[in-house]
Amino acid sequence: MAPGGGLMDSRVSERYSRQVVLPEVGASGQARLAAAAVAVVGAGGLGCAALPYLAAAGVGRLHIIDHDRVAESNLHRQPLYRMSDLGARKAEAARAALLALNPTLHIDAVPERLTPANAAAVAAAADVIVDAADSFAVTYALSDACQQAGKPLVSASVLALAGYVGAFCGGAPSYRAVFPELPRLAGSCAASGVLGTAVAVMGTLQAHLTLALLLELEPPVLGRLLSVDFRTLHVGEMSFAQAPEPAARFAFIAPQQVAAADLVIDLRSLAEAPVSPFPAALRIDVEALERGVQLPEAPRIVLCCRTGIRAWRAARALDAGGRRNLALIALGE
Repeated sequence: MAPGGGLMDSRVSERYSRQVVLPEVGASGQARLAAAAVAVVGAGGLGCAALPYLAAAGVGRLHIIDHDRVAESNLHRQPLYRMSDLGARKAEAARAALLALNPTLHIDAVPERLTPANAAAVAAAADVIVDAADSFAVTYALSDACQQAGKPLVSASVLALAGYVGAFCGGAPSYRAVFPELPRLAGSCAASGVLGTAVAVMGTLQAHLTLALLLELEPPVLGRLLSVDFRTLHVGEMSFAQAPEPAARFAFIAPQQVAAADLVIDLRSLAEAPVSPFPAALRIDVEALERGVQLPEAPRIVLCCRTGIRAWRAARALDAGGRRNLALIALGE
């Protein structure tokens, strides 16, 4: 035994003593948590609430995937960070904060954007995937990857004073089965606002559902969705265990997955994006595609916009007009 090993073992035992005493956890459950790997995609508001509780509970390996940097406007809902973290990469700042909380864990910081190109690898490396990115494109990419890998996905979203959280895939229906359509317009925290406590509650619920999955609590949380209206304090719950998978599946792809033969349509205006990452892309707005503008033939049509919302609308219009083999790209900021 290494020097101090017995002291360290006793400290670890004391650290988890209040949850090990639960019959739903016990020594075997704690060992299961210690052996588990959880990927948390997004270290913003939701991730900052979920991550400390996963680390404090003793989940042995955490993968934190986030490409963003800490900004002062984040701090009202992301208390994992301090003023001294401004400008730092969120994945790395979160890792440092979590290791200060629980140095017994293995925590990987991955300062990269989650894309359809790396989603499969993220799903393959974890027992549970937590979608804390609050991005439609990320959620659908993760849902597709988790459904393919048979891994559970715990996804949440919060805007203004309302939010939801659910456990998808891993034997339950996918996110697409519950939300087969994207909205015509997407709100954002910057435009619509968000209360920090609302984000914290939903992120903490993500941590709870993740622990329930790892501990195999009964009744199972897979296939269940919880919604909360934080203004009225109304809580709703539904089971989607029997939800059918949708027939139409417009897949998100990464920019590097575009082929030379693809017809690429950039739906952003020149004022919004003067330069497209695809030099040969056609510039057509979504309203023109919805009116039925004629397009040249191509093996595949790739539709691009900032968030994926306009690309989804365009795909629906083209699909209704008989065009098939459509792919979407969310280019981000």
